[in-house]
Amino acid sequence: MNHDSYDNTYIAGILNSVKTVAMVGASANDVRPSYFVLKYLLAKGFSVFPINPGQAGKEILGRTTYSRLADIPEPIDMVDIFRAAAAVPGIVDEALRLDPLPKVIWMQLGVRHDEAAARAEAAGIKVVMNRCPKIEYGKLSGEIGWTGVNSGVLSSKKPLMRSGFQSFGVRQK
Repeated sequence: MNHDSYDNTYIAGILNSVKTVAMVGASANDVRPSYFVLKYLLAKGFSVFPINPGQAGKEILGRTTYSRLADIPEPIDMVDIFRAAAAVPGIVDEALRLDPLPKVIWMQLGVRHDEAAARAEAAGIKVVMNRCPKIEYGKLSGEIGWTGVNSGVLSSKKPLMRSGFQSFGVRQK
């Protein structure tokens, strides 16, 4: 797969199919990007499990924080990686040991590891690199356009209401 650019239907398909997210590198610090992405995903109805060994057992935004992926008590649809690229191979290895496997490995803005991505894809896991699910959701749902940002998505279709604060959902063709 070409990870230099993603088709909107690929990203929308992922965001529409994912219900549970493990956020590796979640922060309790409310000025960190992982904190407000976690908050946004929770507001959109996703079940998010923060992963941060230093915060294990504590709560971030009312969600129990876990030390590692294997500690999460239910199957995970997506592993969202908020760590440096050097940490990605170990996280992918951990995700590949889960049963069932996650559907998606998502690497945040600035995070890319082609070798780890190839291993995940070989196991049947979809991969997104150097993207933020908050930004992609906002772009595809039209929310980002509310602030005057050109999302590149034009539609005359009536927005689809979904759960969450001011959420119109992610549009698919």
